[in-house]
Amino acid sequence: MYDFFSSTLATLLVTLDPPGLAPIFISLTMGMVASERRQVALRACLIAFVIMTFFALGGGRILTVLGVGLPAFRIAGGLLLFWIAFEMVFEARTERKAETAQSAITIDHIRNVAAFPLAIPLLAGPGAITATILLAGRAGSDPRLLAILVALIGAVLAACALVFLLAERISRLLGVTGNVVLSRLLGVILAALAVQFVIDGASAALGRG
Repeated sequence: MYDFFSSTLATLLVTLDPPGLAPIFISLTMGMVASERRQVALRACLIAFVIMTFFALGGGRILTVLGVGLPAFRIAGGLLLFWIAFEMVFEARTERKAETAQSAITIDHIRNVAAFPLAIPLLAGPGAITATILLAGRAGSDPRLLAILVALIGAVLAACALVFLLAERISRLLGVTGNVVLSRLLGVILAALAVQFVIDGASAALGRG
């Protein structure tokens, strides 16, 4: 159970990357007063929690309906997470998130940023949803492990909300160099976790074969 707890926490932290979202949150909420920023932060994290919990509890059933086996999804999901990790190491993901944030400012009304692009896809994006389904598959039908998964999703998103509320201070504290170093370090950790997902999926597939 401890192994599941630690691996789940690490996967969610590096996939959601709370510190990396701080400068994007600042740009999305520029011109808002503190109360409006707080409302956006809490609403975005609540929406992301509902989405990720849905996939944590129902993702396996969705795969069954689609006829996709969990080993195949582990391999595909691991490869997707590895690509995200690759982009984190080489900063491509940060640039794409910034572009998404900028397009939201110019196209959508400012009051909608909590849902898009903050909740989707910056928080509950393809990487986070994939990781959630993979972790739920690892938990299986054990209600204790599923409860741990949902609780950790809530805890990490609460950390994201806290980061949003302290975004300006965190951005100043880390600076440009600190943000780059942290993003690349988290990318390396995510790459290792992604490879482990692929190994688990391949082992399960070969075992069945």
